[in-house]
Amino acid sequence: MASDSGTQPPAVLEQAEQKPQLDGPGQLAAAFPKGLSLASRSVHADDYINSHRAVAPPMHVSTTFRYSRNPDDLSPWTNVNPAAPHDSHIYARDSAPNTTRMEAVLTSALGGPCLTYASGLAAFHAMVVFLNPKRIAIGGGYHGCHGVIDVVARLSGLQKVHLEDEAALATLRPGDVIHVETPLNPTGEARDLAHYRRRADALGCYLTVDATFAPPPLLDPLALGADVAMHSATKYFGGHSDMLGGVLALRPDRAAAWLARLREDRLFLGGVMGSLEGWLGVRSLRTLELRVLRQSASAQALVDWLATATTAPTPTSSEEDSDSAFLSSFVLKIQHASLQPEAKDPTSWLRAQMPNGYGPVFALWLRSADDARRLPSKLHLFHHATSLGGVESLIEWRAMSDVSVDKRLLRVSVGVEAWEDLREDLLQGFRALRADAAAAAAGDAAR
Repeated sequence: MASDSGTQPPAVLEQAEQKPQLDGPGQLAAAFPKGLSLASRSVHADDYINSHRAVAPPMHVSTTFRYSRNPDDLSPWTNVNPAAPHDSHIYARDSAPNTTRMEAVLTSALGGPCLTYASGLAAFHAMVVFLNPKRIAIGGGYHGCHGVIDVVARLSGLQKVHLEDEAALATLRPGDVIHVETPLNPTGEARDLAHYRRRADALGCYLTVDATFAPPPLLDPLALGADVAMHSATKYFGGHSDMLGGVLALRPDRAAAWLARLREDRLFLGGVMGSLEGWLGVRSLRTLELRVLRQSASAQALVDWLATATTAPTPTSSEEDSDSAFLSSFVLKIQHASLQPEAKDPTSWLRAQMPNGYGPVFALWLRSADDARRLPSKLHLFHHATSLGGVESLIEWRAMSDVSVDKRLLRVSVGVEAWEDLREDLLQGFRALRADAAAAAAGDAAR
């Protein structure tokens, strides 16, 4: 009988010697040579790290880890635990158990080695510092990235050029950066990564991509030639509006030269993700595909409904209570990748780039800035808040967090609720606006 110490019968030992098991992340690849789906990898990509019998990852809060008791094993910046060789650490500013597991899942999901950071902007800052370009081409998109560039520019003289101005793009030189955000914040519109890969090759530049609005399985920037893919993990990787984080994923052929240097930079810049956030991130990644596909499909249904209603012919008086009567009187336009002309062409770059859906975020432009400011307060299922990517639907009068935008703009982030319920919430919100306007008009008439 085998003892509690784990001693195996001779037959079992002989079988193990004849068929050695691959260690580390290669275990799954060896067991499933045809490959596993994103859904399965999101649940099991970090199994090789787990040295405990607990199914759910434990929460580690320690910032420091004991060295070996054997003096002969001591070596600077090396602290391998024989009992857990893939979960060995020295100091949490370098690595920690929960963030290591999150990085293992992300590496599998994103298709290249990953590092986590304290926020999406911490990741973007680390990327700019590491690549150290003299010029960076960037379009509209998230105002926070422009803020980081402005900070770095004060120290290095970094020049910002406009991404979609071909003459400006032509001023780039080898070693500069073309940074593409797709889909774009706050409109959810997509940009052609293959086009910018060609421009980067012609100019000798690095191509970096902020794909926060289209996490797997919607977009694969590394497969499309990006040197670095960046995500704000606060959004869909976190998925529950309860953690901050950022991620850099490296194209595999860049990783050998870049990964160790980026990790060393992170050690000194200090923008490391916290252990609680790493634990929350692992929890959330388990359901990434389920959440994102549902959110994207629901957003698509809402966009289709809004677009159809707002472009319908002007209703007659007998149709005054129809959806189109409400919507066309309030809504100026909708922006989303699915409404770009290329979405209708099955051979287009957009269909090839985003075959599984166009993302859960879109922009709603109202005809009146005052209506845009007031609509969120009329809704019950949509929370009026900034950020996006959580299981709950959010709507933001975007001027609250980005003073540069048009005051008529609302950004909508669709959660996992039934899209039909979200549709009804929007309808009742517009009805409430109309009732307010009627009451105000009646009050004016009475005076």
